[in-house]
Amino acid sequence: MSLVSRYHPALVVLHWALALLIIAALGLGAVVMVKIPNASPMKVEALRSHMSGGMAILVLMLMRMVIRVRSSHPAPASAGHPLLDRLAWASHRLFYVTVFAMAGSGIVMALQTGLFDTVFFGHGPVPPDFWVFPVRGVHYALSRFLMTLIAVHIVAALYHAFVLRDGLLSRMFFGRRAVATAHTSLARKVQP
Repeated sequence: MSLVSRYHPALVVLHWALALLIIAALGLGAVVMVKIPNASPMKVEALRSHMSGGMAILVLMLMRMVIRVRSSHPAPASAGHPLLDRLAWASHRLFYVTVFAMAGSGIVMALQTGLFDTVFFGHGPVPPDFWVFPVRGVHYALSRFLMTLIAVHIVAALYHAFVLRDGLLSRMFFGRRAVATAHTSLARKVQP
């Protein structure tokens, strides 16, 4: 068994690609689309980008989960305090749950409102008000929770980089992965 210091290169690519896509989708939804009237043709274009991005995020997150389960990864990092370590453990899992819930609520909203047909095939109008659908409130709440998780994640990364200076960020960049095998590591500990 190998002990590794970095994540699999595919996970590195997926991490940064998902970071960009998720921030773009959140920005498009929370900043741009809210200002476009539903009757405007621009709304359909914005919805197409938002929905396509959401579907890409869902597929990439599924790929990331599969690769994460099947690849070696570094030992859990420590922030130097058990409470912070538990918070890190929980927040990473909440990322997956929240992103999947966001995608799920988006799909339900698209199905309830007929958006797939409107946005991708040009049949029918955009509903005059999405807020009449209860799932819109769920999608909104999840987006704000995801924004909070992202902020916590960034603050934690900066804490590791500039306060602890423990090189944690290097785990999510490219470079040599294998540090040693578990057998070699054990042999070194046993020998005088």
